[in-house]
Amino acid sequence: MYKKSVIIVIALLVLVSLGGLAFRGSGKKPSHAEKIAVIYVEGVIMGGRGQSNVFVEQGGTDQVIKQIHEARDDATVKAVILRINSPGGSAAASQEVGEEIKKLRAKGKIVVTSMGDVAASGGYWLAACTDKIYANSTTMTGSIGVYVPYANWEELYKKVGIYQEKIKSGPHKDILSPERMMTSEERAIIQVMVDDIYSQFVAVVAEGRKMDATEVRKLADGRIYTGNQAKQLGLVDELGNMYDAIDGAAELAGINGKPEIKEYGNKSPWNMLFGASEQAGSLLEKVIFNQAKNALNSSAPIDMPTDKWQVK
Repeated sequence: MYKKSVIIVIALLVLVSLGGLAFRGSGKKPSHAEKIAVIYVEGVIMGGRGQSNVFVEQGGTDQVIKQIHEARDDATVKAVILRINSPGGSAAASQEVGEEIKKLRAKGKIVVTSMGDVAASGGYWLAACTDKIYANSTTMTGSIGVYVPYANWEELYKKVGIYQEKIKSGPHKDILSPERMMTSEERAIIQVMVDDIYSQFVAVVAEGRKMDATEVRKLADGRIYTGNQAKQLGLVDELGNMYDAIDGAAELAGINGKPEIKEYGNKSPWNMLFGASEQAGSLLEKVIFNQAKNALNSSAPIDMPTDKWQVK
């Protein structure tokens, strides 16, 4: 075990040394040019920190909000592109990010949406909070609506001989339980909640798209639209890709000449391992050297530090 620890330590120290050279060799003087920030919203929209590893990054909304704040506080960032490629997700998480987008705009930053393959449901909620929306003609968007998933496995449980009981504090504490049928009273409770969230969703779209709520409700029956259809219905402003959105954002922000693009997220495995700055490299070096010191003083293995209603 001790020999294994030493080998791992040596390998990590070599990697950190190489990473340190990369950090020191790639130092650039800070640019004060007017910038357009690009923030990516990809995959299912969920609250919290999400999960990350060297090969896959599944960021939660906490990371997106952090990036919004960074763009807000950077005086050189004049506009933000919200690059959305998401089928939707949590209503609360979508709402949380949507409110941060509104605050970003209130600070004088232009925010433009660029839709990728899909920007539906919660993804459209975010788009509706921005100044302008670009979509490809074949983008799948819309799906304005809310649902609460529910499954009833009662008959299956009976067939395999599973019988469950709950001692509960109130009659509705196990509402949406898959072990029994939902009562009509419970169904009414859930429907009121769904209708409430749906009304909030409609209000966001009506405000963002400057449409009457009654008109929005006609479009918001849960169906999806192509980008081309969405433009005809007033849910999208322009057809175009991310670079068209960048040009549009630059024009709205009054940026003269070609803006500098500052991307957030979407880090390569190398950057995710070593960070994107000398400061990150120094921090990693400290962690590794502390681990090395501990490992060489004992035979313990080395452990790297680690972190951890649908709108449809």
